[in-house]
Amino acid sequence: MENSILERLRSYIGKELTETPSAFGSWLKGTLRSVEIGSLSVDFIVRDEMTNPAKILHGGASAAIMDEVMGMTVASLGHDSFFATVNLSIDYLSSAKMGDVITATSKINREGKHIVNVDCVIVNQEGKIISKGTSNLFKTMIPR
Repeated sequence: MENSILERLRSYIGKELTETPSAFGSWLKGTLRSVEIGSLSVDFIVRDEMTNPAKILHGGASAAIMDEVMGMTVASLGHDSFFATVNLSIDYLSSAKMGDVITATSKINREGKHIVNVDCVIVNQEGKIISKGTSNLFKTMIPR
């Protein structure tokens, strides 16, 4: 079976994701580095509007990046329905400052009939872990 979603994602490798099905994901302006079925990697530049008053990456921005990347990873599986986040658990381990390039990499741990479990880790340019998270996404009745 052809996976047109995976092929579409692959066509974005090396490009800034500014016109995606997710308006919020487009606002994040990530650049897709790699994609395979069940895993992908996206670079982001920490912009001023993504920081807290200390001018470091806001925890909510980190969570949004993870949620977006994990959703794209589930989309890479090629299902005909959208998936919605059921939960998102994050450990914040370090900080990133404005102007840093960070990379979010995700992978599917388990794909069930209705629930998909996904991990994501965000690292800085030196490979230091900024945050890591796990999420469960539920298959909705909303067609893709």
